[in-house]
Amino acid sequence: MTDNRWTEGLEKTPANYVPLTPLSFLARAADVYPGRIALVHGDLRQTWAETYARSRRLASALRGRGVGAGDVVAVLAPNTPAMYEVHFGVPMAGAVLNTLNTRLDAASLAFMLDHAGAKMVLVDREFAAVARKALGLMQTSPLAVDIEDAATIGLETVGPLTYEALLAEGAPDFAWAHPADEWDAISLNYTSGTTGDPKGVVYHHRGAYLNALSNILGWGGMGAHPVYLWTLPMFHCNGWCFPWSMASVAGTNICLRRVEAGAMLAAIRDHRVTHMCGAPIVYSLLVGAPPASWEGISHAIKGQIAASAPPPALIEGCETAGIDLTHVYGLTETYGPASVCAPQEDWAALPLAERANLLSRQGVRAALQEGLTVLDPETMQPVPRDGETMGEIMFRGNIAMKGYLKNPNTTAASFAGGWYHTGDLAVIYPDGYVKIRDRSKDIIISGGENISSLEVEETLYRHPAILYAAVVAQADDKWGETPVAIVELKPDMAATAEDIIAFCRERMAHFKAPRRVVFRELPKTSTGKIQKHILRKDVARIEGT
Repeated sequence: MTDNRWTEGLEKTPANYVPLTPLSFLARAADVYPGRIALVHGDLRQTWAETYARSRRLASALRGRGVGAGDVVAVLAPNTPAMYEVHFGVPMAGAVLNTLNTRLDAASLAFMLDHAGAKMVLVDREFAAVARKALGLMQTSPLAVDIEDAATIGLETVGPLTYEALLAEGAPDFAWAHPADEWDAISLNYTSGTTGDPKGVVYHHRGAYLNALSNILGWGGMGAHPVYLWTLPMFHCNGWCFPWSMASVAGTNICLRRVEAGAMLAAIRDHRVTHMCGAPIVYSLLVGAPPASWEGISHAIKGQIAASAPPPALIEGCETAGIDLTHVYGLTETYGPASVCAPQEDWAALPLAERANLLSRQGVRAALQEGLTVLDPETMQPVPRDGETMGEIMFRGNIAMKGYLKNPNTTAASFAGGWYHTGDLAVIYPDGYVKIRDRSKDIIISGGENISSLEVEETLYRHPAILYAAVVAQADDKWGETPVAIVELKPDMAATAEDIIAFCRERMAHFKAPRRVVFRELPKTSTGKIQKHILRKDVARIEGT
């Protein structure tokens, strides 16, 4: 017999249920803190009330231009106020936001815009040239809109309509609505496509809402009205959902067109920045800046660091400089960070080097992520918590993508067994903390022994002359594969290949040490990740000559 006690007369109504969406954070910030500064960009100071009104204008104008539910609006722009506003205005119109990587070539941009079926593309004038080429390669013809500010006035345009003119078409009191279903798409983010065509990762309103709050919980609450420096590109996983996080706490967003040491330190000093995010390269720029450029900065700075595992030496350097780092880990498919290396109280008493080793781990699941584990990908059974046995990192929960756009087979494979398969190989320690050993394609198998390229890189980063390092496999007639180190030296520092190889052999098993060292500038993505796929091709090409 059915028990109706928990259903009869207990239905969802507008009084007790509203679909989750991060758009509500902006409405609250404007209502509760209308006069607080939301955005700083050069001489611009924009309040939360103004930001809300401009976002509503954008939504209204998009609707007036025929953009509606499910339509895609793409944006090619750096970390400017317009890029922040589109994170609210586009989904307020019921549309799906597609933020594009500003370092991509025209062919890649054209592929993404066609694949997404973009109806409109907003382009910062700094990127007008590549955007015009991309539009010329497309099979469809989205409406192009120019975004301009004081830094780009007079540069080449991409379309007949400007962003400000578009906003002028809209109403500041536009009555936007919550999504009919919190599972509705809010944004579309493309993977890097290093092993084929990029995949379109679809986010939903529920996941964006929860990850925005999870960011705050994982950072100890962030405090009241934090001041956040935009060193992480907003195009990357929607800035790890921090545009929405910052609205939820009515903080102040410090926009930054380019990530340069001088500009970052000036912003930190002038605006008393409290929080920032980025890849290791961002913090390397700060730590490596001349001591004189740090003058006048005495307040504490909290930083989240992601991409590859941060070398313990970098964590030590940041701590010495007064930057309290929190290591987070995730992928485009998990809205950015889905795990955090949550520090334990007793770690504070440990020596700096030992504490840095603990803090460089990928850690435990984020506050609002349901599950993080390391499984044998063949048996889908947990690996022992011994810090030695490798398996694949897997996630499950609300902070996981809807799936890949127009790619059901890959989506199904990625979610096989009820877990999202990351492709990252890791170990799990007795305390439950996870540490990546490598991407599955980056493991070097030498004489039947697995060598973690990350382990070798951590050792290389302890060499005083090395600024950046990457390790890839090179073919070897005897061993099958051996490690080759590609390093970029610090300015005014010198080292020989023999020095570096000897340095590694003193600190690790000899078979793991690189057999060859190549000196060159390392190729990096716009988010600071070293592009190993380029290095692997370069090594293979050299071997083939």
